[in-house]
Amino acid sequence: MMDPMLTADSIMVEPPADGEIVDPMSWFETPGPFELEIGSGKGGFLLARARANPNLRLLGVEWANKFYKYAADRMARRGIDNVRVMRTDARFLVQNHLPDACVSVLHLYHPDPWPKKRHHKRRLVQSDFARAVARVLEPGGRWLIQTDHAEYFDWIRDIVAEDSAFETLDWNEQADPSPEWSGTNFEVKYRREGRSIHRIAYRTHTAKR
Repeated sequence: MMDPMLTADSIMVEPPADGEIVDPMSWFETPGPFELEIGSGKGGFLLARARANPNLRLLGVEWANKFYKYAADRMARRGIDNVRVMRTDARFLVQNHLPDACVSVLHLYHPDPWPKKRHHKRRLVQSDFARAVARVLEPGGRWLIQTDHAEYFDWIRDIVAEDSAFETLDWNEQADPSPEWSGTNFEVKYRREGRSIHRIAYRTHTAKR
């Protein structure tokens, strides 16, 4: 879906107020399957996926203000009206403000690994966050994760393995957002540096617990 009259302001979504449960479809002109990307950066993935899948409704959450504004402007300049971006803490959004079973796919690519042991508590993927993801994903919804940090990858697998809501999928069966997709900014950078990229995909069981 493309709209030449879009503005960056119309792409930006205000963070929810304390105690508010949002309705993601209220951000869009028409309904459709709703996907969430955490750490959307400059919006490269959002742009590619939105172009290839105009039936989807996508929200990118980004904390860095300059990237958040850049992504909004990028969507507006290209007339992409099935994407919205929000500057907020993704953990609080998922845990406290999204309704049950509203997300069809959650994309988490190259989250901050917080490599020092004393900082591990700052990592996004913790047991309570995994429970929240299971809650907000629709039955059969997917959680796609990618990182260049091997130790954090093992941490994520251990955390999610503790939650019976998820089953592991074959990553290679998950479709790329578009034929011309070359990867996130971090993915492209790390590949050039020769780093390994670790990927895993999960799906919630079709019947909620």
